[in-house]
This record gives sequence, C-alpha cells and structure tokens, in this order.
Amino acid sequence: MGRVREAAGGGKTVEVTADRIGGWYARFTLRHDIVRTVELSTESFVVEAADGASATAAIPFPPLLLTEPPKDLETAVELVVEHLRRPRLIGLVLVRLGGHSVGIAQSGTVLVSATDHLPVHGRNKAGGWSQQRFARRRVGQARVAVQHAAADVRRVLVPRVGELSAVVLGGDAHELAALRAEPGLVEVFALARPRILDVPQPRRAVLDEAARRVFGLEILVREPD
Repeated sequence: MGRVREAAGGGKTVEVTADRIGGWYARFTLRHDIVRTVELSTESFVVEAADGASATAAIPFPPLLLTEPPKDLETAVELVVEHLRRPRLIGLVLVRLGGHSVGIAQSGTVLVSATDHLPVHGRNKAGGWSQQRFARRRVGQARVAVQHAAADVRRVLVPRVGELSAVVLGGDAHELAALRAEPGLVEVFALARPRILDVPQPRRAVLDEAARRVFGLEILVREPD
C-alpha cells in the first residue's frame, strides 16, 4: 500500500502507483466480497461494493480514452493502468522551506531536473524590535528563494512547456502562490493540476519519489457505516 491519510469528510485517501493498482483493487474485492458497481469515465473511476464500501479516484491527466464502459472491474483496471503508462511528459515543481526541485518526468522517471536550497529562517519569538527585524530578514530570504526557484523553472520547464501534458505541484501552497506570480511562468502554471503533493523539503530523492507518485491513483476509500 502507498501513502495513506485521513480524508476530509470521512474515509481515507490512498496513493497507489501504476504497478500496484491491479493488486490494490484485487484486495479491495477480497475485503468486501462483492463489487456491486464499476463506473469508469474519461475523468473518474468509482467502485462500490455490496456492503457499502467505495473507492473513488480522479483520472490523472484526463481524458482517459474510452470507447465504451467496461463490463467488469478487471477490464476497468486494465484501462486505467494503460492510461497511466501511456508515454507523456509531466513537469514537476516542488517548493518548501527555501528549497526547490524542478524536473520533467516520463513513466515515473525523472529525465532532467534542477534542485537547490537557500536558507529561510524560522520565526523568532523574542518579541519587540528584534522580532520585527528577524521577520523582515525572513521575508527577504523567502523572496530570494522563490526567485531562485523561478529561475530554475524558466530554465528547465519553459523551453519544453509545449511538450508537457501537465505540471504537478508539490510543497507549500503559499510558496507555490508566490512562485506563480513570478514573471515568465504563465504557460507553466496554466498546465498545473489542482492537486498539490504533500512533500518534505525538496531534494532530488523527493523529486524522484514525486515522479513515481504522479503516475498512479489517489483513491478515496470509504468503509461501510
């Protein structure tokens, strides 16, 4: 099983990479005995069991090519895995705590990347003038770190933006918003998917893991009451 976390509104979300999707749905079937409905569309995949359990996933990089609805779960899973394994270039932009990692991935493998880190100090709790001075320094450091990240996005992604199927973001939402406002990145962020990956401070190993995660499903699982 991949990453698991509690979901807003109940249930849990599970990240499953493409190579494990078949096994995951096989275990879901075993746990809940009978699959009642399978609904696969160009943008979503919903499986419901007779006991009330459900597994819902948005299709990454839609639309999924679908000539007719699948007749069973096995066929639906095969179509989803085939879609995920279709050759496509995906841009990755991860920023957090002054660090960034930018790359282009295909089939879960990073082809080209840039990773760096600039120090951004945490908050000072001393109070008074010292705290204000520290806060100004921190804001300045964060601004420089974002500008540094923007330079690598322009260098790595912008020249190939026309080849990208999508851009996946990860890290801190506030830092990503600041990065989005940097000049010359409109085309890159126009391709950004709504989902923001939860990642630690970016390193090359974190980028490699993110590349594997985006070529998989994020499944919302709700168990019977």
